Amino acid sequence: MFKFLVIQTAFIGDAILASACIEELHKSHPTATIDFLVRKGNEQLFEKHPFLNKVLIWNKQQHKLQHFFKTLQSIRKEKYTHVINLHRYTSSGLFTVFSGAKETIGFDKNPLSFLFTKKIKHRISDYGDTHWVHETERNHELIAAITSLNVQLPKLYPSEQDFAKVAALKKQAYITIAPSSVWFTKQFPIAKWIAFVKTVPKHYTIYLLGGKGDHAMAALIAEYAKDNCVNLCGNLSLLESAALMKDAFMNYVNDSGPLHICSAMNAPTRAIFCSTQANFGFGPLSTNSKIITYKENLDCKPCGLHGKKECPKGHFTCALGIDINELSECLTA
Repeated sequence: MFKFLVIQTAFIGDAILASACIEELHKSHPTATIDFLVRKGNEQLFEKHPFLNKVLIWNKQQHKLQHFFKTLQSIRKEKYTHVINLHRYTSSGLFTVFSGAKETIGFDKNPLSFLFTKKIKHRISDYGDTHWVHETERNHELIAAITSLNVQLPKLYPSEQDFAKVAALKKQAYITIAPSSVWFTKQFPIAKWIAFVKTVPKHYTIYLLGGKGDHAMAALIAEYAKDNCVNLCGNLSLLESAALMKDAFMNYVNDSGPLHICSAMNAPTRAIFCSTQANFGFGPLSTNSKIITYKENLDCKPCGLHGKKECPKGHFTCALGIDINELSECLTA
């Protein structure tokens, strides 16, 4: 019988998008055991996941080397038939190579891919491409030979308790805003969020979502929304936030983790791309979704695959030039 380990120890959004592989592995091999290795903190996304046997956790933040060997020991004990590595860095390559699995599969960009039993070319669309490969499609190529040709959507499974926690917040029409990002140039500026919340019709409650570290920034935004804005940053778990976003009239997100929560819940989405662009493969997948970006060509955009700590040119036009009317139009239609 197959026993799979899927590895994705990158950020929240990467782990969520990896769930599409879990969906397809289960669909193709419903009796197989599927485990998932994630970085510490991301395990909360997969609590009580119906298709996962076990979630392994690598603590990368404290005593990294010690926890690495502890995690590797846990992997080897499981005697996996297949290790599928979606991560492209050396650490995950070491987990893969020394896993003891008969089949080890990963992308050719992993420095240790020459030691995998199978490596797949990692494809990212060129800047000007109109047809682009989504991350879920890239990831699926790793498992295509042992599953079907169908690329599944990512999916999260909030519990009944998660939905119950936010039920009282759904008694009126509402939108959510996840205003923060780890990277400065991926984050819609606070001044633009403030300008937007001022345009939101008063019959919508605005819920600001994020972690504890986002609370102060969200408080600045809420101050300008008068009495129809609630700062929930740090008050909800990731799955509770997912349960809330599912039934929102609209969810406003950056190119960051909350965007992919929306995709996994098929929640309505307005995804704001500042310095990055969707054809890198991280655009929204929800049925009701739209990408909002600066309309004019900039010779400096995109300034990289990932965000930066500051605008390299100093003007940040790719964010400051976005028309907030694009955000508001679905609320007033």
